[in-house]
Amino acid sequence: MKFIAKLHPEISIKSRSVRQRFTKILESNIKNVLRRRDPKAWVQKQWDCIDVRVSEGLENEAIELLKCVPGVHGFSKVLQSDFVSFEKTFEIVHQLYASKLENKTFSVRVKRRGKHDFTSKDVEQYVGGGLNQTIASAKVDLKKPELEIKLEIANDQLFIISDQFKGLGGFPIATQDEVLSLISGGFDSGVASYLTMRRGIKTHFVFFNLGGSAHEVGVQQVAYYLWDKFGASHRVKFVSVDFQPVVAEILENIDSGLMGVVLKRMMLRAAEKVAKRLRISGLVTGEALGQVSSQTLANLALIDKVTDHLVVRPLVAMDKQDIIDIARQIGTEDFARTMPEYCGVISQRPNIAAPEDKVLANEAQFYMQMIDDVVEQAKLYDIKELAQAGRDQLEEVESLDAVGPNQVIIDVRSSEEEEQSPLEIASAEVIHIPFFKLSTRFGELDPAKEYLLYCEKGVMSKLQALHLKEQGHVNVKLFQPVK
Repeated sequence: MKFIAKLHPEISIKSRSVRQRFTKILESNIKNVLRRRDPKAWVQKQWDCIDVRVSEGLENEAIELLKCVPGVHGFSKVLQSDFVSFEKTFEIVHQLYASKLENKTFSVRVKRRGKHDFTSKDVEQYVGGGLNQTIASAKVDLKKPELEIKLEIANDQLFIISDQFKGLGGFPIATQDEVLSLISGGFDSGVASYLTMRRGIKTHFVFFNLGGSAHEVGVQQVAYYLWDKFGASHRVKFVSVDFQPVVAEILENIDSGLMGVVLKRMMLRAAEKVAKRLRISGLVTGEALGQVSSQTLANLALIDKVTDHLVVRPLVAMDKQDIIDIARQIGTEDFARTMPEYCGVISQRPNIAAPEDKVLANEAQFYMQMIDDVVEQAKLYDIKELAQAGRDQLEEVESLDAVGPNQVIIDVRSSEEEEQSPLEIASAEVIHIPFFKLSTRFGELDPAKEYLLYCEKGVMSKLQALHLKEQGHVNVKLFQPVK
Protein backbone atom coordinates (compact mmCIF):
# COMPACT_ATOMS: atom_id res chain seq x y z
CA MET A 1 0.00 0.00 0.00
CA LYS A 2 1.29 3.44 -0.96
CA PHE A 3 0.75 6.79 0.76
CA ILE A 4 1.77 10.31 -0.20
CA ALA A 5 2.49 12.58 2.78
CA LYS A 6 2.32 16.36 2.34
CA LEU A 7 4.61 18.74 4.21
CA HIS A 8 3.22 21.19 6.76
CA PRO A 9 2.76 24.54 4.90
CA GLU A 10 5.25 26.34 7.16
CA ILE A 11 7.94 23.97 5.89
CA SER A 12 7.11 24.80 2.28
CA ILE A 13 7.77 28.52 2.75
CA LYS A 14 11.23 28.04 4.25
CA SER A 15 14.36 28.79 2.26
CA ARG A 16 15.51 26.05 -0.08
CA SER A 17 18.25 24.77 2.23
CA VAL A 18 16.02 24.78 5.34
CA ARG A 19 13.19 23.12 3.46
CA GLN A 20 15.52 20.39 2.24
CA ARG A 21 16.84 19.83 5.77
CA PHE A 22 13.33 19.68 7.28
CA THR A 23 12.14 17.32 4.54
CA LYS A 24 15.11 15.01 5.03
CA ILE A 25 14.49 14.90 8.79
CA LEU A 26 10.78 14.21 8.22
CA GLU A 27 11.65 11.38 5.84
CA SER A 28 13.86 9.83 8.53
CA ASN A 29 11.24 10.34 11.25
CA ILE A 30 8.48 8.64 9.24
CA LYS A 31 10.82 5.77 8.48
CA ASN A 32 11.75 5.36 12.16
CA VAL A 33 8.11 5.38 13.27
CA LEU A 34 6.82 2.97 10.62
CA ARG A 35 9.69 0.50 10.93
CA ARG A 36 8.88 -0.05 14.60
CA ARG A 37 5.78 -1.85 13.26
CA ASP A 38 6.81 -2.75 9.72
CA PRO A 39 10.53 -3.47 9.13
CA LYS A 40 9.92 -3.44 5.36
CA ALA A 41 8.37 0.05 5.27
CA TRP A 42 9.78 2.16 2.41
CA VAL A 43 10.02 5.96 2.63
CA GLN A 44 11.36 8.34 -0.04
CA LYS A 45 11.34 12.16 0.04
CA GLN A 46 10.35 14.23 -2.97
CA TRP A 47 10.54 18.01 -3.32
CA ASP A 48 6.98 18.69 -2.14
CA CYS A 49 5.93 15.39 -0.54
CA ILE A 50 7.12 12.08 0.86
CA ASP A 51 6.25 8.73 -0.69
CA VAL A 52 5.51 5.89 1.72
CA ARG A 53 4.93 2.19 1.11
CA VAL A 54 3.97 -0.35 3.79
CA SER A 55 3.51 -4.09 3.77
CA GLU A 56 0.17 -5.66 2.92
CA GLY A 57 -2.13 -5.94 5.92
CA LEU A 58 -0.58 -3.01 7.81
CA GLU A 59 -2.54 -0.28 6.04
CA ASN A 60 -4.78 0.72 8.96
CA GLU A 61 -1.92 0.75 11.45
CA ALA A 62 0.18 2.86 9.09
CA ILE A 63 -2.67 5.38 8.76
CA GLU A 64 -2.88 5.83 12.53
CA LEU A 65 0.89 6.21 12.81
CA LEU A 66 1.13 8.78 10.01
CA LYS A 67 -1.63 10.88 11.62
CA CYS A 68 0.64 11.45 14.61
CA VAL A 69 3.99 12.29 12.99
CA PRO A 70 4.85 15.98 13.56
CA GLY A 71 5.51 17.75 10.26
CA VAL A 72 2.92 15.83 8.21
CA HIS A 73 0.16 18.22 7.12
CA GLY A 74 -1.92 15.46 5.57
CA PHE A 75 -1.55 12.31 3.54
CA SER A 76 -3.36 10.33 0.89
CA LYS A 77 -3.86 6.63 0.40
CA VAL A 78 -2.88 5.59 -3.09
CA LEU A 79 -4.25 2.53 -4.87
CA GLN A 80 -1.90 0.86 -7.33
CA SER A 81 -2.80 -1.29 -10.31
CA ASP A 82 -1.56 -2.05 -13.81
CA PHE A 83 -2.27 0.65 -16.36
CA VAL A 84 -4.20 -1.10 -19.13
CA SER A 85 -6.22 1.51 -21.01
CA PHE A 86 -8.20 4.73 -20.70
CA GLU A 87 -11.41 2.71 -20.37
CA LYS A 88 -10.09 0.55 -17.55
CA THR A 89 -8.77 3.65 -15.77
CA PHE A 90 -12.20 5.28 -16.00
CA GLU A 91 -13.89 2.16 -14.59
CA ILE A 92 -11.59 2.12 -11.55
CA VAL A 93 -12.04 5.84 -10.90
CA HIS A 94 -15.81 5.63 -11.32
CA GLN A 95 -16.04 2.78 -8.84
CA LEU A 96 -14.02 4.72 -6.27
CA TYR A 97 -15.54 8.18 -6.68
CA ALA A 98 -19.11 7.83 -7.97
CA SER A 99 -20.78 8.19 -4.55
CA LYS A 100 -18.42 10.99 -3.51
CA LEU A 101 -19.16 13.10 -6.60
CA GLU A 102 -22.92 13.40 -6.11
CA ASN A 103 -23.84 17.13 -6.18
CA LYS A 104 -20.16 18.13 -6.25
CA THR A 105 -17.92 20.01 -8.64
CA PHE A 106 -14.73 18.18 -9.58
CA SER A 107 -11.63 18.07 -11.71
CA VAL A 108 -9.27 15.29 -12.79
CA ARG A 109 -5.51 15.88 -12.50
CA VAL A 110 -3.02 13.47 -14.04
CA LYS A 111 0.75 13.21 -13.68
CA ARG A 112 2.63 10.98 -16.09
CA ARG A 113 6.13 9.51 -16.02
CA GLY A 114 7.67 7.33 -18.70
CA LYS A 115 7.13 6.96 -22.46
CA HIS A 116 3.53 6.87 -23.68
CA ASP A 117 1.72 7.67 -26.91
CA PHE A 118 -0.73 9.99 -25.10
CA THR A 119 -0.54 13.07 -22.89
CA SER A 120 -1.70 13.69 -19.34
CA LYS A 121 -4.39 15.97 -20.70
CA ASP A 122 -5.76 13.15 -22.86
CA VAL A 123 -6.36 11.03 -19.76
CA GLU A 124 -7.87 13.95 -17.84
CA GLN A 125 -10.36 14.65 -20.62
CA TYR A 126 -11.35 11.01 -21.08
CA VAL A 127 -11.85 10.21 -17.38
CA GLY A 128 -13.36 13.61 -16.52
CA GLY A 129 -15.72 13.52 -19.47
CA GLY A 130 -16.87 10.02 -18.57
CA LEU A 131 -17.62 11.01 -14.97
CA ASN A 132 -19.46 14.12 -16.14
CA GLN A 133 -21.69 12.04 -18.41
CA THR A 134 -22.44 9.20 -16.01
CA ILE A 135 -23.03 11.23 -12.82
CA ALA A 136 -25.77 13.73 -13.61
CA SER A 137 -25.42 15.86 -10.46
CA ALA A 138 -21.64 16.25 -10.80
CA LYS A 139 -20.10 19.17 -12.70
CA VAL A 140 -16.58 19.86 -13.93
CA ASP A 141 -14.82 22.89 -12.42
CA LEU A 142 -11.16 23.24 -13.34
CA LYS A 143 -10.50 26.35 -11.20
CA LYS A 144 -11.98 25.70 -7.74
CA PRO A 145 -13.39 22.16 -7.65
CA GLU A 146 -14.88 20.78 -4.45
CA LEU A 147 -13.19 17.46 -5.17
CA GLU A 148 -9.94 16.92 -7.01
CA ILE A 149 -9.29 13.44 -8.41
CA LYS A 150 -5.56 12.80 -8.69
CA LEU A 151 -4.04 10.10 -10.87
CA GLU A 152 -0.46 9.18 -11.63
CA ILE A 153 0.70 6.98 -14.48
CA ALA A 154 4.27 5.79 -14.03
CA ASN A 155 5.36 3.64 -16.97
CA ASP A 156 2.88 0.74 -16.85
CA GLN A 157 1.53 1.41 -13.36
CA LEU A 158 -1.56 3.41 -12.37
CA PHE A 159 -1.79 5.20 -9.00
CA ILE A 160 -5.11 6.63 -7.79
CA ILE A 161 -5.61 8.64 -4.62
CA SER A 162 -8.60 7.05 -2.90
CA ASP A 163 -8.71 8.62 0.59
CA GLN A 164 -7.19 11.64 2.26
CA PHE A 165 -6.31 12.05 5.93
CA LYS A 166 -5.48 15.01 8.14
CA GLY A 167 -2.03 14.99 9.73
CA LEU A 168 -0.67 16.54 12.90
CA GLY A 169 1.03 19.51 11.26
CA GLY A 170 3.87 21.33 12.98
CA PHE A 171 7.57 20.69 12.41
CA PRO A 172 9.47 17.39 12.27
CA ILE A 173 10.99 16.41 15.61
CA ALA A 174 14.70 17.33 15.89
CA THR A 175 14.41 20.40 13.66
CA GLN A 176 14.51 22.47 16.89
CA ASP A 177 16.64 22.27 20.03
CA GLU A 178 15.87 19.80 22.82
CA VAL A 179 13.88 20.63 25.95
CA LEU A 180 13.18 19.05 29.34
CA SER A 181 9.49 18.99 30.24
CA LEU A 182 8.45 19.10 33.90
CA ILE A 183 5.68 16.50 33.78
CA SER A 184 3.24 15.75 36.59
CA GLY A 185 0.78 13.59 34.68
CA GLY A 186 -2.08 16.10 34.90
CA PHE A 187 -3.88 17.89 32.08
CA ASP A 188 -1.50 20.82 31.77
CA SER A 189 1.95 19.23 31.67
CA GLY A 190 0.81 16.50 29.27
CA VAL A 191 -0.65 19.01 26.80
CA ALA A 192 2.39 21.28 27.10
CA SER A 193 4.67 18.34 26.29
CA TYR A 194 2.54 17.40 23.29
CA LEU A 195 2.67 20.95 21.92
CA THR A 196 6.45 21.11 22.09
CA MET A 197 6.72 17.74 20.35
CA ARG A 198 4.31 18.92 17.65
CA ARG A 199 6.51 21.97 17.11
CA GLY A 200 9.48 19.77 16.28
CA ILE A 201 11.18 19.81 19.67
CA LYS A 202 12.77 16.64 21.00
CA THR A 203 11.12 16.55 24.42
CA HIS A 204 12.62 14.75 27.42
CA PHE A 205 10.76 14.39 30.72
CA VAL A 206 11.58 15.11 34.36
CA PHE A 207 9.19 14.11 37.13
CA PHE A 208 9.41 15.48 40.66
CA ASN A 209 8.04 12.68 42.78
CA LEU A 210 6.03 14.06 45.67
CA GLY A 211 4.00 10.97 46.52
CA GLY A 212 5.88 7.69 46.13
CA SER A 213 5.69 4.96 43.51
CA ALA A 214 1.93 5.25 43.00
CA HIS A 215 2.35 8.69 41.49
CA GLU A 216 5.51 7.80 39.59
CA VAL A 217 3.98 4.83 37.78
CA GLY A 218 1.06 6.96 36.61
CA VAL A 219 3.35 9.69 35.29
CA GLN A 220 5.55 7.13 33.56
CA GLN A 221 2.46 5.90 31.73
CA VAL A 222 1.63 9.40 30.50
CA ALA A 223 5.19 10.13 29.38
CA TYR A 224 5.49 6.83 27.55
CA TYR A 225 2.09 7.30 25.89
CA LEU A 226 3.03 10.78 24.61
CA TRP A 227 6.38 9.58 23.32
CA ASP A 228 5.01 6.42 21.74
CA LYS A 229 2.20 8.28 19.96
CA PHE A 230 3.87 11.53 18.91
CA GLY A 231 7.63 11.30 19.42
CA ALA A 232 8.76 7.73 18.79
CA SER A 233 11.05 8.80 15.95
CA HIS A 234 13.68 9.71 18.55
CA ARG A 235 14.95 8.27 21.83
CA VAL A 236 14.41 10.46 24.89
CA LYS A 237 15.03 10.29 28.63
CA PHE A 238 12.69 10.15 31.63
CA VAL A 239 14.17 11.38 34.90
CA SER A 240 12.48 10.80 38.26
CA VAL A 241 13.59 12.99 41.15
CA ASP A 242 12.44 12.12 44.68
CA PHE A 243 11.25 15.53 45.89
CA GLN A 244 9.66 14.43 49.16
CA PRO A 245 12.70 15.59 51.23
CA VAL A 246 12.43 19.00 49.56
CA VAL A 247 8.72 19.21 50.38
CA ALA A 248 9.43 18.33 54.00
CA GLU A 249 12.05 21.08 54.17
CA ILE A 250 9.61 23.60 52.67
CA LEU A 251 6.88 22.70 55.14
CA GLU A 252 9.29 23.05 58.03
CA ASN A 253 11.01 26.31 57.04
CA ILE A 254 8.92 28.32 54.55
CA ASP A 255 6.04 30.66 55.41
CA SER A 256 2.67 29.25 54.40
CA GLY A 257 1.79 31.98 51.88
CA LEU A 258 5.07 31.51 50.02
CA MET A 259 5.21 27.71 49.83
CA GLY A 260 3.77 27.36 46.32
CA VAL A 261 6.20 29.84 44.78
CA VAL A 262 9.17 28.41 46.65
CA LEU A 263 8.27 24.86 45.57
CA LYS A 264 8.22 25.96 41.92
CA ARG A 265 11.56 27.73 42.35
CA MET A 266 13.08 24.59 43.85
CA MET A 267 11.73 22.52 40.96
CA LEU A 268 13.28 24.86 38.40
CA ARG A 269 16.60 24.79 40.25
CA ALA A 270 16.59 21.00 40.17
CA ALA A 271 15.33 20.84 36.56
CA GLU A 272 18.16 23.11 35.44
CA LYS A 273 20.71 20.80 37.05
CA VAL A 274 19.16 17.80 35.28
CA ALA A 275 19.06 19.70 31.98
CA LYS A 276 22.72 20.63 32.23
CA ARG A 277 23.69 17.00 32.80
CA LEU A 278 21.72 15.98 29.70
CA ARG A 279 22.99 19.02 27.73
CA ILE A 280 19.47 20.36 27.19
CA SER A 281 19.01 24.10 26.70
CA GLY A 282 15.35 24.69 27.59
CA LEU A 283 12.70 23.80 30.19
CA VAL A 284 8.97 23.33 29.61
CA THR A 285 6.17 23.75 32.14
CA GLY A 286 2.39 23.47 31.90
CA GLU A 287 1.69 26.75 33.66
CA ALA A 288 -1.20 28.92 32.42
CA LEU A 289 -1.49 32.54 33.46
CA GLY A 290 -3.74 33.06 36.48
CA GLN A 291 -4.76 29.42 36.84
CA VAL A 292 -3.46 29.23 40.44
CA SER A 293 -1.81 31.71 42.79
CA SER A 294 1.74 30.76 41.81
CA GLN A 295 0.95 31.43 38.15
CA THR A 296 0.42 35.19 38.21
CA LEU A 297 2.76 37.31 36.12
CA ALA A 298 4.55 38.54 39.24
CA ASN A 299 5.06 35.05 40.65
CA LEU A 300 6.10 33.52 37.32
CA ALA A 301 8.70 36.24 36.88
CA LEU A 302 10.00 35.53 40.39
CA ILE A 303 10.06 31.78 39.76
CA ASP A 304 12.06 32.22 36.54
CA LYS A 305 14.82 34.15 38.31
CA VAL A 306 16.36 30.97 39.72
CA THR A 307 17.39 29.60 36.31
CA ASP A 308 19.40 30.79 33.32
CA HIS A 309 17.63 28.26 31.11
CA LEU A 310 14.80 29.40 28.86
CA VAL A 311 11.44 28.40 30.40
CA VAL A 312 8.88 27.63 27.67
CA ARG A 313 5.19 27.80 28.67
CA PRO A 314 3.05 26.68 25.70
CA LEU A 315 -0.20 27.05 27.67
CA VAL A 316 0.44 30.48 29.17
CA ALA A 317 -2.59 32.19 27.54
CA MET A 318 -4.93 29.19 27.28
CA ASP A 319 -8.17 28.56 29.17
CA LYS A 320 -8.45 25.41 31.26
CA GLN A 321 -11.29 24.03 29.14
CA ASP A 322 -9.19 24.47 25.99
CA ILE A 323 -6.41 22.50 27.66
CA ILE A 324 -8.83 19.73 28.66
CA ASP A 325 -10.20 19.62 25.11
CA ILE A 326 -6.71 19.10 23.69
CA ALA A 327 -6.02 16.41 26.31
CA ARG A 328 -9.18 14.62 25.17
CA GLN A 329 -8.14 14.97 21.52
CA ILE A 330 -4.64 13.56 22.03
CA GLY A 331 -5.71 10.80 24.42
CA THR A 332 -4.29 11.94 27.77
CA GLU A 333 -7.59 12.96 29.39
CA ASP A 334 -8.22 9.61 31.09
CA PHE A 335 -4.69 9.57 32.49
CA ALA A 336 -5.09 13.10 33.86
CA ARG A 337 -8.48 12.47 35.46
CA THR A 338 -7.20 9.48 37.42
CA MET A 339 -3.84 11.02 38.33
CA PRO A 340 -3.52 11.81 42.05
CA GLU A 341 -3.62 15.57 42.59
CA TYR A 342 -0.84 16.29 45.03
CA CYS A 343 -2.04 18.60 47.79
CA GLY A 344 0.85 18.55 50.24
CA VAL A 345 2.11 22.08 49.64
CA ILE A 346 -1.05 24.12 49.29
CA SER A 347 -1.02 27.38 51.19
CA GLN A 348 -4.19 28.38 52.99
CA ARG A 349 -3.60 32.04 52.12
CA PRO A 350 -1.21 32.05 49.13
CA ASN A 351 0.49 35.24 48.06
CA ILE A 352 -0.36 36.18 44.45
CA ALA A 353 2.60 38.56 44.28
CA ALA A 354 5.23 37.11 46.57
CA PRO A 355 7.74 39.81 47.66
CA GLU A 356 11.19 38.81 46.46
CA ASP A 357 12.90 39.91 49.66
CA LYS A 358 10.62 37.70 51.76
CA VAL A 359 11.12 34.73 49.44
CA LEU A 360 14.90 35.13 49.60
CA ALA A 361 14.79 35.50 53.38
CA ASN A 362 12.74 32.30 53.67
CA GLU A 363 14.99 30.43 51.26
CA ALA A 364 17.99 31.43 53.37
CA GLN A 365 16.60 29.00 55.97
CA PHE A 366 16.41 26.22 53.37
CA TYR A 367 19.15 23.58 53.16
CA MET A 368 20.09 24.19 49.51
CA GLN A 369 22.51 21.26 49.36
CA MET A 370 19.37 19.11 49.35
CA ILE A 371 18.65 20.13 45.73
CA ASP A 372 22.03 18.76 44.65
CA ASP A 373 21.46 15.63 46.73
CA VAL A 374 18.06 14.75 45.23
CA VAL A 375 19.32 15.37 41.69
CA GLU A 376 22.37 13.22 42.35
CA GLN A 377 20.06 10.38 43.45
CA ALA A 378 17.61 10.81 40.57
CA LYS A 379 16.62 7.78 38.49
CA LEU A 380 17.36 8.00 34.77
CA TYR A 381 15.40 5.89 32.28
CA ASP A 382 15.46 5.42 28.56
CA ILE A 383 11.82 6.10 27.62
CA LYS A 384 11.53 2.60 26.14
CA GLU A 385 12.09 1.14 29.60
CA LEU A 386 8.71 2.54 30.66
CA ALA A 387 6.69 0.43 28.23
CA GLN A 388 5.57 -1.90 31.01
CA ALA A 389 4.77 0.81 33.53
CA GLY A 390 1.19 0.26 34.69
CA ARG A 391 -1.06 0.84 37.61
CA ASP A 392 -1.73 -2.87 37.87
CA GLN A 393 1.79 -3.15 39.29
CA LEU A 394 0.64 -1.29 42.38
CA GLU A 395 -0.90 -2.98 45.37
CA GLU A 396 -4.33 -1.66 46.30
CA VAL A 397 -4.98 -0.40 49.80
CA GLU A 398 -8.16 -1.36 51.64
CA SER A 399 -10.34 1.55 52.71
CA LEU A 400 -12.57 1.58 55.84
CA ASP A 401 -15.27 4.02 56.95
CA ALA A 402 -15.32 2.85 60.59
CA VAL A 403 -12.68 2.12 63.21
CA GLY A 404 -12.48 -1.30 64.79
CA PRO A 405 -10.64 -2.66 67.82
CA ASN A 406 -6.85 -2.42 67.81
CA GLN A 407 -6.98 0.19 65.04
CA VAL A 408 -5.51 3.70 65.24
CA ILE A 409 -6.19 6.60 62.90
CA ILE A 410 -3.18 8.59 61.69
CA ASP A 411 -4.07 12.06 60.42
CA VAL A 412 -1.39 12.72 57.77
CA ARG A 413 -2.43 16.28 56.93
CA SER A 414 -0.12 19.23 57.48
CA SER A 415 -0.16 20.83 60.91
CA GLU A 416 -1.98 23.88 59.56
CA GLU A 417 -4.77 21.78 58.06
CA GLU A 418 -5.09 19.64 61.18
CA GLU A 419 -5.33 22.68 63.45
CA GLN A 420 -8.01 24.33 61.33
CA SER A 421 -10.16 21.19 61.10
CA PRO A 422 -9.23 18.60 63.75
CA LEU A 423 -10.37 15.04 63.13
CA GLU A 424 -12.45 13.81 66.06
CA ILE A 425 -13.86 10.28 65.99
CA ALA A 426 -15.76 9.04 69.02
CA SER A 427 -14.15 6.10 70.84
CA ALA A 428 -11.22 6.01 68.41
CA GLU A 429 -7.59 6.91 68.92
CA VAL A 430 -6.41 9.61 66.51
CA ILE A 431 -2.76 10.65 66.28
CA HIS A 432 -1.31 13.34 64.03
CA ILE A 433 1.83 12.64 61.99
CA PRO A 434 2.30 14.95 58.97
CA PHE A 435 2.78 12.99 55.76
CA PHE A 436 6.35 14.21 55.30
CA LYS A 437 7.34 12.71 58.65
CA LEU A 438 5.32 9.51 58.41
CA SER A 439 7.91 7.35 56.65
CA THR A 440 10.56 7.93 59.32
CA ARG A 441 8.26 7.82 62.35
CA PHE A 442 6.07 4.87 61.39
CA GLY A 443 8.70 2.39 62.53
CA GLU A 444 8.41 3.81 66.08
CA LEU A 445 4.73 2.81 66.34
CA ASP A 446 3.40 -0.37 67.94
CA PRO A 447 3.60 -3.05 65.18
CA ALA A 448 0.83 -5.05 66.86
CA LYS A 449 -1.74 -2.39 65.92
CA GLU A 450 -3.31 -1.55 62.56
CA TYR A 451 -3.12 2.02 61.30
CA LEU A 452 -5.72 3.82 59.20
CA LEU A 453 -4.33 6.82 57.30
CA TYR A 454 -6.55 9.87 56.81
CA CYS A 455 -6.50 13.09 54.80
CA GLU A 456 -9.28 15.33 53.51
CA LYS A 457 -9.30 14.19 49.87
CA GLY A 458 -7.97 10.68 50.41
CA VAL A 459 -5.16 11.22 47.89
CA MET A 460 -2.21 11.90 50.16
CA SER A 461 -3.26 9.16 52.58
CA LYS A 462 -3.36 6.61 49.74
CA LEU A 463 0.03 7.64 48.39
CA GLN A 464 1.55 7.36 51.84
CA ALA A 465 -0.12 3.99 52.49
CA LEU A 466 1.29 2.61 49.23
CA HIS A 467 4.71 3.93 50.16
CA LEU A 468 4.59 2.24 53.57
CA LYS A 469 3.48 -1.05 52.00
CA GLU A 470 6.45 -0.87 49.64
CA GLN A 471 8.66 -0.62 52.72
CA GLY A 472 7.15 -3.86 54.05
CA HIS A 473 4.53 -2.51 56.47
CA VAL A 474 1.39 -4.64 56.08
CA ASN A 475 -0.59 -3.09 58.96
CA VAL A 476 -1.75 -0.09 56.93
CA LYS A 477 -5.21 0.78 55.57
CA LEU A 478 -7.12 3.96 54.69
CA PHE A 479 -9.77 5.75 56.71
CA GLN A 480 -12.45 7.46 54.62
CA PRO A 481 -15.45 8.35 56.80
CA VAL A 482 -18.89 8.69 55.22
CA LYS A 483 -19.72 12.38 54.79
